Amino acid sequence: MRIGCYSLRTRVVLAPMAGVTDRPFRQLCKRMGAGLAVSEMLTAQLALYGSAKSRRRRDHDGEVEPRIVQIAGGEPEMLAAAARMNVAEGAQIIDINMGCPAKKVCNKAAGSALLQDEKLVRQILESVVNAVDVPVTLKIRTGWDREHKNGVRIAELAQQAGIQAIAVHGRTRADMFAGAAEYETVRAIAAAVKIPVLANGDVDSPEKALAVLSATGAAAVMIGRAAQGRPWIFREINHYLATGHKLPPPNDQEIADIMLGHLDNLYSFYGEFTGVRMARKHLNWYLKTRPETNTVRERLMHVESAREQHRLLRSLFDHNNNIEELAA
Repeated sequence: MRIGCYSLRTRVVLAPMAGVTDRPFRQLCKRMGAGLAVSEMLTAQLALYGSAKSRRRRDHDGEVEPRIVQIAGGEPEMLAAAARMNVAEGAQIIDINMGCPAKKVCNKAAGSALLQDEKLVRQILESVVNAVDVPVTLKIRTGWDREHKNGVRIAELAQQAGIQAIAVHGRTRADMFAGAAEYETVRAIAAAVKIPVLANGDVDSPEKALAVLSATGAAAVMIGRAAQGRPWIFREINHYLATGHKLPPPNDQEIADIMLGHLDNLYSFYGEFTGVRMARKHLNWYLKTRPETNTVRERLMHVESAREQHRLLRSLFDHNNNIEELAA
């Protein structure tokens, strides 16, 4: 699969998720086989770019190329300016968010709220594409609500404006994350345009990835929530698509190594105080499918130091220890 001048290594992409797809998690998922890992959503309001949070979200130091930054806003000129600034700072692909269903985004006439105004969509897409000399991509939903599914029309506008690829979440904005994703609209979009289409929504296993690719004709699948606590899902899907066989799950030693490496990267990126707190949600995701770790998982949510997080986690995977003793 190609996006502009960039050829992706695999057909599996990490979706942008606020508070999740920071640089440490993007690096990990790329190492695990993601062909592309989209940054956390950045506001197009350049006045906010001086904040520590914004600076961290724009930090791509040492990241495997291509570096893709997602921007959000509702004004063509503002989005164009944000695109130019991010390209100047090293972004190699700009992604425009028209898929976020969050009220705080939609209330500012951004994210999936834009799907209601096709004229504004065209203006935004053309402004951003003309503002930068790197590929521009688009993330959308199938429409505003089930009575107004205009995903095909939006995709056609995107192709006309020069968008190089489009990711489609198989739900409307009104659906939020409820119910099952539908892929009929994704299939219709893939049939209507020549640019690559990425199918997003409920892809949580190698078998589901193959089924969605087959059903939609999409060029790739985009993985979001299923990668939380399971970054190895990318290599599992890649292997299944290539061979038709499932990889065995990682053993405890490999899982421990992945988790500890992720923690160290978080501490390095955020500093110990914030890194420990950012690590908590990832630890919760990693361990939630292991019921025998519930007591230790609860303890990990409250420790205050990197050293203690490390100690508890290492001890958890040392089978010579009693889990009940670790929680004491």
